[in-house]
Amino acid sequence: MRHFGLIGKSLGHSFSAKFFNGKFKAEQIDADYQLFEIEDVATIDNLIKEHNLEGFNVTIPYKETIIPHLDGLTKETHEIGAVNCVVIKNGQKIGHNTDLTGIEASLHWLDIDSNPKVLILGTGGASKAVQYALKKRGIEFMVVSRSEERGDVTYDTLTADIIADHKLIINTTPVGMSPDVENAPTIDYSAIGAEHRLFDLVYNPAKTQFLARGEERGAKTMGGMLMLQTQAIASWHLWNERVTDEGCEGPVV
Repeated sequence: MRHFGLIGKSLGHSFSAKFFNGKFKAEQIDADYQLFEIEDVATIDNLIKEHNLEGFNVTIPYKETIIPHLDGLTKETHEIGAVNCVVIKNGQKIGHNTDLTGIEASLHWLDIDSNPKVLILGTGGASKAVQYALKKRGIEFMVVSRSEERGDVTYDTLTADIIADHKLIINTTPVGMSPDVENAPTIDYSAIGAEHRLFDLVYNPAKTQFLARGEERGAKTMGGMLMLQTQAIASWHLWNERVTDEGCEGPVV
């Protein structure tokens, strides 16, 4: 049997094990997928050895802090600066970013070309993948952060005019994710109108308060399920393809 999994700090919200184990059963694949809640990403080698992992996904809060514990990154992942999928081959742990695949599929569905200005809420690993996807398309964006050092504007200085001017708003933070389903990013929702589109990377619940408040203002909305499924399938393809060192930046120290 082949073994895969997801590492993170709190995984009660995750659908990944259900998704992958359902896929394995339906396709009669002799494999399993487990959720691993860990307190210290530095223990990853012990986890790999204990469970004989061939690969794993990475979620909050380890998409960036996993990098020093890997043996290499693909060039694209190196440019993004965040990892959500690791392929293990010949004892080497190579970091990939399949979030990008999921984000690009979602942006296509959102008809991103008709929304030239984008507001990104959050500065973590998922935000970095979103920023990379937008830069590839030459699309203007502004990043909202709790810290002046990490974003273009803070939540405290984010004005209604800025919100009104950015017709696509993407939430890359875990705010509103199960079990904290009553929470939403602290922005002025009165500045949102029918021309806006709201995209939440959170997939559990399917409709977050962020999306619900946008819908109340007439905005079109999209949750994170398409992104989840697309990045998961992309991860599976990586785990089943021959991975070499070609195209990788490493070792990472």
